[in-house]
Amino acid sequence: MIFVEIVAGGIGSRMGKDIPKQYIKINDKPIIIHTIEKFCYHPKVDKLAVLCPKDWMEYTEDLIKEFIGDSEKIVVLEGGDTRNETMMNGIDYFEKISNEERNILITHDAVRPFVTKEIIDENINCAMKYDACDTVIPATDTIVESKDGVVISSVPDRSTLFHSQTPQTFEMSKLKKYYNNLSDIEKEAMTDGAKIFRFNNDNVYLVKGDGTNIKVTYPHDLILAKAILDSNK
Repeated sequence: MIFVEIVAGGIGSRMGKDIPKQYIKINDKPIIIHTIEKFCYHPKVDKLAVLCPKDWMEYTEDLIKEFIGDSEKIVVLEGGDTRNETMMNGIDYFEKISNEERNILITHDAVRPFVTKEIIDENINCAMKYDACDTVIPATDTIVESKDGVVISSVPDRSTLFHSQTPQTFEMSKLKKYYNNLSDIEKEAMTDGAKIFRFNNDNVYLVKGDGTNIKVTYPHDLILAKAILDSNK
């Protein structure tokens, strides 16, 4: 089965708003709804879980009913204290509803509302073949490393560097096995599924992303997001 987790744990501190950024409206629709629609209407997705803080679960459910309607394809679950704990909460739920040995898990940021069907398709196809993939775009700026935050330590070759986006997609049981094998200290260091796979010396393949697949994080991102929406009309 093909499962999706929409991770909606952000509190919006960098946005300077009184609500989490995923609930801010762009063109009269919350960002999280724009994101959910991309997956719940995808023909290959079997079930979608929106994982958010407990205090926002009812509000999220109300938004889904208002903008999408009653859908058996969508469930709202409580997230964990970390991204990985949130991811595992979703996996625990999906394991209860699947009788298949092999399941594909797509994980996506709630505040990336412009993911395309092509990116989702490529994630599914790549994970079905290789078990793990990450959506990326080539680095266009020179990246510098500074070990002390004061002076440059090194300037890596830009041609080998990429910006990671989401979705990230994995064979679900393998991701859970790798995570459960980590120590508590290792779990703190592994901030996403791709890092967990690489820590276990397993390959994570690249899927071509898109420059418009932005993460809405800062106030100026709202201006860009509205421009992208308006250009797609």
